[in-house]
Amino acid sequence: MNQFTTRPDIRGTFGTVTSTHWLGSAAGMAMLERGGNAFDAAVAAGLVLQVVEPHLNGPGGDLPAIVHIGETGETKVLCAQGVAPAGATMDHYRQFFGDGLIPGSGLLATVVPGSFDGWMLMLRDHGSMELAEVMEPAIGYARDGHPILPAVVKTIAGIAGFFREEWPSSFDTWLPGGQPPADWSLFRNPDLAATWQRLVDETQGDSREARIDAARRIWSQGFIADAICDYLDGAKVMDVSGAAHAGVLSRADMAGWQARWEAPVSIDYHGWTVMKTAPWSQGPVLLQALQILRNFDIAAMDPMGANFVHTVIEAMKLAYADREAYYGDPAHFDIPLDVLLSPEYGAERARLIGPQASLEQRPGRLPGLEHLADAAIARAARDFAAARGVSAGEPTMAHLTERRGDTVHLDVIDRWGNMVSATPSGGWLQSNPVVPGLGFPLNSRAQMFWLQEGLPTSLKPGARPRTTLTPSLAEKDGTRIAFGTPGGDQQDQWQLIWFLRYVHHGLDMQKGMDSPLFHSLHFQSSFYPREAKPGEMLIEPDIGEAVIADLRARGHRVTVSQPWAIGRLTAARRDPDGLLTAAATPRLMQAYAVGR
Repeated sequence: MNQFTTRPDIRGTFGTVTSTHWLGSAAGMAMLERGGNAFDAAVAAGLVLQVVEPHLNGPGGDLPAIVHIGETGETKVLCAQGVAPAGATMDHYRQFFGDGLIPGSGLLATVVPGSFDGWMLMLRDHGSMELAEVMEPAIGYARDGHPILPAVVKTIAGIAGFFREEWPSSFDTWLPGGQPPADWSLFRNPDLAATWQRLVDETQGDSREARIDAARRIWSQGFIADAICDYLDGAKVMDVSGAAHAGVLSRADMAGWQARWEAPVSIDYHGWTVMKTAPWSQGPVLLQALQILRNFDIAAMDPMGANFVHTVIEAMKLAYADREAYYGDPAHFDIPLDVLLSPEYGAERARLIGPQASLEQRPGRLPGLEHLADAAIARAARDFAAARGVSAGEPTMAHLTERRGDTVHLDVIDRWGNMVSATPSGGWLQSNPVVPGLGFPLNSRAQMFWLQEGLPTSLKPGARPRTTLTPSLAEKDGTRIAFGTPGGDQQDQWQLIWFLRYVHHGLDMQKGMDSPLFHSLHFQSSFYPREAKPGEMLIEPDIGEAVIADLRARGHRVTVSQPWAIGRLTAARRDPDGLLTAAATPRLMQAYAVGR
């Protein structure tokens, strides 16, 4: 195999940061150089990504992370996925949408914003630096400007007319002077800079931790919460449904929620312990796919061959079918995760994979829960007659449409063995109007709930939407890898492919990033308009014409993407001797790994 890679594996022992934007990576590395740890670096990088990739995430969004504490050896999950507001009742939403879809944009799609509180909890509990230090890079880029990505410009230009007519606060923020910014011009967000600077200036306390807690209160109960809720008190804005709606997020919702730590869910796979978030995210689908694929000789397959692609695609269809039937917030619904992640169930599911592509939705039929499987199959077949406005927010890949949101990702390791894998998202500029005076919009994550009763993902006040955000951490014999990607429903598909090639075929980290990727569109999308496309898949052309022809002969409905168009993976590894390695995808030409 050709050993050329588009960029080197970054190697060293001091520390490494890899993220979906080079300025985020640089900001994180700057914290390490100042003596900070991986948690300080992750917070600084994450806040910068909110500024420089505003079409992909923002302060009003969501955040899951998996962290490893070098000193104690503990691995845990940070859940900063906000919950449905108290006013988000089935009766209230059904008066507008019946049993149809929650819009993919607008105020009724908003849950409690969680990202900021999550970053602050990470900084307080495991960081070492002051709030002002880690916020300095983000404030500087918002105040003084950053070279705006052409993808951001294209997003803004594509929705400019809608902003002008319907969301004037967004028009003022993203089109200063009434025109989209020029590619690579210095773009400033003075309102966001002022918001963050005021927050830093108002934090008071006798210790670092007390000052961070003060910042959390300012967000949830102080001037930021006041600005959000004062705006919502009178706002009624157009969303993708084609009608204007008021929101239900309240001061009590903002004040009553906080991010928290949880235990990861995990399985063992060929000696690796693979850890993910609980089923309030789609994270366990990667574990389910691995339990299915352990029943095949993946190592004997050509990692770029049709048999590998077919087998992995079919396994993902089965895992994602179970996601649609059984995943949801375990605090509000009894999720049968022990069954879904068991080797026995994986073997049972593996027997469903044949030589031809399946065009059916096939969730497992768990005893006593058959009605959930039937409901998932019916939803996937339903035509929701959904409106498709320009503000729809579906975090998939930018090449599919620049008007849709996406996600960011970062991985950090420091010299003490601390690790962070984080996948922030939501609150992108397409999701909602900018809150006047704050410089950022709210999220649209509530679109992942269903307006039918009795489901693990039924709309319910206080419940977490079943998000697609899904960082990963894996460990074997003292080697640990943090990895992840943006991409909505594709996140665990691309991570799975990269991980399989790493484990079974010896592709090193960057080589795996550079290799052709693919994904299935077969199952029901998590995002408005919630379409399922049976048998459809997307694949990069570098896989080869013979492989593509073979897949089509097996019944896959193959669309060939543009070259270098699928996936935005990053990863960082620590070996038992302390050697660090990091990699980042060349796709979209902005992700970057740094370290020494």
